[in-house]
Amino acid sequence: MSRELPNQINPLPAPGAVMGHYVSDAPFDPYEAENAATAKGKFAEASQLQLMWWKFRKHKVALYCGIFLILMYGSILISEFLAPYSQQDRNTDFIYAPPQAIHLFHDGKFVGPFVYGRTQVLDMDTLQRVYTDDPNDVQRLRFFCEGDAYNFWGLIPGDTHLVCPAKGGQFFLLGTDRLGRDVLSRIIYGARISLTIGIFGVTMSFILGIVIGGLAGYHGGWFDALTQRVIEVLQSIPSIPLWMALAAIIPVTWSPILVYIGITVILGLLDWTGLARGVRSKLLALREEDYVLAARLMGAGSGRIIGRHMIPGFMSHLIASATLTIPGMILGETALSFLGIGLRAPISSWGILLTEARSVNIIALYPWLMFPVIPVILVILAFNFLGDGLRDAADPYK
Repeated sequence: MSRELPNQINPLPAPGAVMGHYVSDAPFDPYEAENAATAKGKFAEASQLQLMWWKFRKHKVALYCGIFLILMYGSILISEFLAPYSQQDRNTDFIYAPPQAIHLFHDGKFVGPFVYGRTQVLDMDTLQRVYTDDPNDVQRLRFFCEGDAYNFWGLIPGDTHLVCPAKGGQFFLLGTDRLGRDVLSRIIYGARISLTIGIFGVTMSFILGIVIGGLAGYHGGWFDALTQRVIEVLQSIPSIPLWMALAAIIPVTWSPILVYIGITVILGLLDWTGLARGVRSKLLALREEDYVLAARLMGAGSGRIIGRHMIPGFMSHLIASATLTIPGMILGETALSFLGIGLRAPISSWGILLTEARSVNIIALYPWLMFPVIPVILVILAFNFLGDGLRDAADPYK
């Protein structure tokens, strides 16, 4: 009994029948195979740093955050040039002045970047200064101009600024504080302290964490047991009270530079424990590998084995730890300075600037004094996104 083929199955063509011919419309590249082989060889011959860079470029958010951080750290080299006013310049006629808006057109005509002049009136009912823009007083901003005198990095005298107010005018883009000091200029100067304290602190923390954690994980024994007990004691104490206790013992008579060094040392000495424990756990597993045994049999010392062979094996973990540690130290300095036991005037940092906004009444009346918290948030977010990208790029073969 014969059965017909289902409709979805095409029967074989009859002998002699002409079959249809399909031609692809896609462009033909005769060098496609050669280019593919070249690209494969390019990746095979690339170094680890090249592979990391190629993969890091694909993480757009991390790439933009890295560029942002480079610009931020580059700005601290020329803070005096970028700030419209000097660090301690006071405008006593414009105390608690609100931010000024930048305009380009006046009466329908293009004038260029300018601000309107202001008049001040004291409200006798609230005793609050009321500022009003004068639409007839156009004050054009000057660029690459002569302004307040300064000492570049405290060494070279100068008076050139990127932007300056008009002659006899004012320019307070982010307002002024209780002494009439420009908030924008103080934020720019404060970045030099708040950003570098994280770099110096994490450098000290990494040296201690890698050395102590590496020796504990590689050798073990009594040194490992002693190290773990010390780490457990330090981690059992809350961070903020411990920071406050150590910062409070810094003598008041110390100069601002010594206080800055002291705060950096405190943050570095208290933040190495987590990294040391992470390094120890990694080395406990890696020290049993064959390449470690081979290096030991060839006469390599502990320092070379740890630094040359074992540490690069978990570089992604170290990168992630660094990008998380730096913003933690920035927050630590900000918290200590905000509480009044960290850095002190005349040094300017973002934490010191935020001390102007301790009172709720001050924030309600002068909300622009909270502007220094914006760079803190942006820098911390940028470090976290950058850490994600670097951590993924450190394993380029995945």
